[in-house]
Amino acid sequence: MEGILDELDGETVIIDPERHTPNDVYKLMVGAIVPRPIAFVSTLSAAGVRNLAPFSFFTAVSANPPVICFSPMVRASDGQRKDTLHNIEATGEFVVNVVSEEFARQMNQCSAEFPPDVDEFAISGLTPVASELVKPPRVRESHIQMECRLLQVVHVSPKPLGGSLVLGEVLRFHVDETLFDDFRIDPGRLRAIGRMGGPIYARTTDRFEMPRPTPADFDLEAAGHGG
Repeated sequence: MEGILDELDGETVIIDPERHTPNDVYKLMVGAIVPRPIAFVSTLSAAGVRNLAPFSFFTAVSANPPVICFSPMVRASDGQRKDTLHNIEATGEFVVNVVSEEFARQMNQCSAEFPPDVDEFAISGLTPVASELVKPPRVRESHIQMECRLLQVVHVSPKPLGGSLVLGEVLRFHVDETLFDDFRIDPGRLRAIGRMGGPIYARTTDRFEMPRPTPADFDLEAAGHGG
């Protein structure tokens, strides 16, 4: 570890994003903000066409009520917003499916920029199953699925590689019972994957624990915060 730290102890590169192309800034961000969980989002168009696409700008926002968010970016190829965003704005519903390693290849197939009338379920061979409260189907192969109702869309930038923030309230969680124990998820059974920079992904099989400390664990007086 010491040798690795010595190798990384170089001069700091200071970057002003306004002096660089959006593509370079994007590469910087996806290489630095890692690993990123993947929201595998299923939607329906207003005409009823199924859509399935992965998004790695994704996280939780609130537990009371349960709210998640993800960010569909404006396509660099043609400057258009993605079908997922159009569908959610049209219907107000979507499902987030957690991606496990065993169907990573099929998930990646769904990242291609298909025309709006293409059903990615059919392309990938993944299995659509009916949701309870929303119309978009869930992905059967996913061990955790979240049915969501749209709360808000924040359009941050309409420019290529700009993005919109989609906030959705989770109405139903569907969890494989083999990895569920008193509301805790077994990461070894889930085998979720994360996104790194470029075409690189990360497994979640190399883990370690660090219990969260309390103020009582510290000598606050020695640190200059005593009475």
